[in-house]
Amino acid sequence: MDTVFFIYIAPTIYLSREFTIERFAGELQEIGKMNKTSPRRRRRQKSDTAPAAHRSAPVTGHLRPLSADDMACIDAASRDILKQVGLSDASPSTVEALVARGGRVTEDGRLLFPQSLVDQALCGLRRDFTLCGRNPVHDIEMTTARVHTGSGGASPMVVDLQEGSYRPATLADLYDAARLVDTLDNVTFFSRSMIAGDMETTRDLDINTAYAALTGTSKHVMTSASEAAHVRDIAEMCFLLAGSAQAFHARPFLSLNINHAVPPLRFDPEACDVLLTGARLGLPVMVNTFGQMGASSPVTIAGCLAQTNAETLAGMVLAWIANPEVTAIYGARPMVTDLRSGGMAGGSGEQAILTAAATQMAQYYKLPNSTIAGATDSKIADGQAGYEKALSVTMAVQAGANLVTQAAGTQAGLMATSFEAYVIDNDMLGAILSAASSIEVNDQTLAVDVIAQTVRGEGHFLGHPETYARMKSDFVYPAHADRQTPEAWFASGTPTINSAARRAAKTTLANHFPSYISPELDRDLRARFDILLPQERMRQS
Repeated sequence: MDTVFFIYIAPTIYLSREFTIERFAGELQEIGKMNKTSPRRRRRQKSDTAPAAHRSAPVTGHLRPLSADDMACIDAASRDILKQVGLSDASPSTVEALVARGGRVTEDGRLLFPQSLVDQALCGLRRDFTLCGRNPVHDIEMTTARVHTGSGGASPMVVDLQEGSYRPATLADLYDAARLVDTLDNVTFFSRSMIAGDMETTRDLDINTAYAALTGTSKHVMTSASEAAHVRDIAEMCFLLAGSAQAFHARPFLSLNINHAVPPLRFDPEACDVLLTGARLGLPVMVNTFGQMGASSPVTIAGCLAQTNAETLAGMVLAWIANPEVTAIYGARPMVTDLRSGGMAGGSGEQAILTAAATQMAQYYKLPNSTIAGATDSKIADGQAGYEKALSVTMAVQAGANLVTQAAGTQAGLMATSFEAYVIDNDMLGAILSAASSIEVNDQTLAVDVIAQTVRGEGHFLGHPETYARMKSDFVYPAHADRQTPEAWFASGTPTINSAARRAAKTTLANHFPSYISPELDRDLRARFDILLPQERMRQS
């Protein structure tokens, strides 16, 4: 008969002997029954760890796919691109701003960046600032390699929580996403996850997106503006909520996602004017670029990085010229193309290493940065989504990206948002962030005295005070991933993480209606702007 050598340590058992498979199974059943009824087991089941929002964000940057020479070569290539090739389609205000600082427009209309101007901007740009939540517990420190994970996607569709089908996203869906993220400890900021397809004009879209996000969560909000006039509207809303422009500038709780470039090497004129206006109004700006490797940027990782870095630096220079005190975030987001179809391959291994390398280039300049990870190609929250998200987010976290957007809730290559996936991904992010934590090595943690005491005493560490104390501080326990014994799992009806996540999302959305905007301020906002989220939709039915 087959045998196994098995060591099991439980609160009252220490075993080291040969077991038959049958005896092993029987022993496990007895241990499971004992653990279910023991006082210590009951205490463990009731214990809650400290919420992730109150844990220090990990400082990482251990993953470095590029050597120092590699980064210097990419930097030099990017500077050559800016100096010799430049970007086309600049708006008049962009040309005026850059030419006044030494830029030059070629005969074929391309705007060139002298190296001295790039150097001045890189020297002058701010580092080590804080993006704030309306609640200070959600503040985001943008220091070197300190990592924060959040939502994003700007998906046109949503996975209906009741039906499981895809449908166009609405403003109410966006509000629901903000409310759900507000409760998820490891999703530390809310970047607009959906495009509200029921808005008739871009102004309605921009104003109501900002409103729905700010009323749904007290975490830092990232949104977008279609044109410069809408930036002024969003800024006015933020200044009213903060109490004044000065109060907002002291604690900026909203930032703008801006895609100023259209690869390869073209400006988006309206987005550039949004960038200039946002910077001048003192709103934090995410300077984002989205080249697709093999489609809108070279097929090699090095070439893709050189072009994307050049496009991102162009936006950073422009933001700094607009306001030397600007809060600007380097947002290189090179994406991988599936060359068989031309579609995005956000869950690929190539995407994971490309994202890590782009993050490393931001660190080369010591710039606060953001990136995309978690853009699974799977259409539902399944095994494919799990491995693709875990791979890409882990690589981004270990590379030290300050902001990892799209890390939760996105499906189908950013084409859809899933409430169920938000809940599952929150568990995943807890594990990934825990794995990125530094290891504390000192006399206490080496525990030589404790080891000597234990081997001469009880023979295990489960009852030691240090074990119990660190159980609550050093470990992250998933809320929905299943860790039951097989016996208990069968007895409870073989639940899946999907069913648990759907149930949790439904419960949260039925009950969590935060009041982050006072009734007085809400009346003021509705009088000034065309707010289209009905008030009756913002309370329990």
